[in-house]
Amino acid sequence: MTLAGYSIIAFIVIFLLCASAGLLLVLRERRPKQVAGTITPFEEKQTLTNKIQLATVSLGEQVGRLESVVPKSQAEVGVLRQRLIRAGYRKDSAVKIFYGAKVVAISFLLLLVVVTGLVAQSPFFVLILAAAFGFIGPDFWLGNRIKTRQKRINLGLPDVLDLLIVCVEAGLSLDQATARTAEEMSKSASDIADELSVVVLEQRAGLPRSEAWKHFADRTDVKSVRNVVSMLVQSEQFGTSVAKTLRVHSESLRTKRIQEVEENAAKATIKMLFPLVFFIFPSIFVVTLGPSVILMIETYNKTFNH
Repeated sequence: MTLAGYSIIAFIVIFLLCASAGLLLVLRERRPKQVAGTITPFEEKQTLTNKIQLATVSLGEQVGRLESVVPKSQAEVGVLRQRLIRAGYRKDSAVKIFYGAKVVAISFLLLLVVVTGLVAQSPFFVLILAAAFGFIGPDFWLGNRIKTRQKRINLGLPDVLDLLIVCVEAGLSLDQATARTAEEMSKSASDIADELSVVVLEQRAGLPRSEAWKHFADRTDVKSVRNVVSMLVQSEQFGTSVAKTLRVHSESLRTKRIQEVEENAAKATIKMLFPLVFFIFPSIFVVTLGPSVILMIETYNKTFNH
């Protein structure tokens, strides 16, 4: 048997051992719940979704235990925690799971280059490259997650402002309108509704309204949200109408969105120029002129051959 065959067998054995260990840990944590379910048989049965969620949480806890391997400073942990909050992960275990994911990614890529035989070509360079990709891969994923969430927040902001205007004009205070908006928008715009729920909780905990809204802007790091927060703070300081302020800003956001759509539509003509010139036009020329060229070549060959 060749070296590649032994490597594949070793990879399969290690994978099965890791999977068995993870399964045993999950079953060990679920054993007390099964005993409790046997003692109290009238307890509601868990659905498949709940079981998958429990298994995911258990797996995340096991991955989080590997975070001590990665060297880090308190400043780096603080920056990472802020990025995770912007991505929607507020639990304390998110930092540990993130660093544990780095260790898992590095181990997986190193094992992959060994199994595939790439390490035989240039061992030092390939191993360093695999470790680097495994280390920075979770950071790229987190950055993409933050951008996607910020885009969803930006898209849902005009609707949230409209609902806030309706609630304020109906006689609710801004705090009550914020709580009602967070409740009503929890399904259609879950990300921004989740952030508004945090604002409501901070205000109920005794934090001033302006500080709670500023924290909302810092957590999301979206320019349009910062503009809304600054307008609300100024409206509170100067005593102007909150409904009129929100209405003006909502209309400006919708106008800006329409302008962006028109701008993208205008750019589409220029962007289509290169595919037309390099791909579509040559195909049209081949289809239209091809038969004529073939006929001319056949006529030329018949004429000069005879």
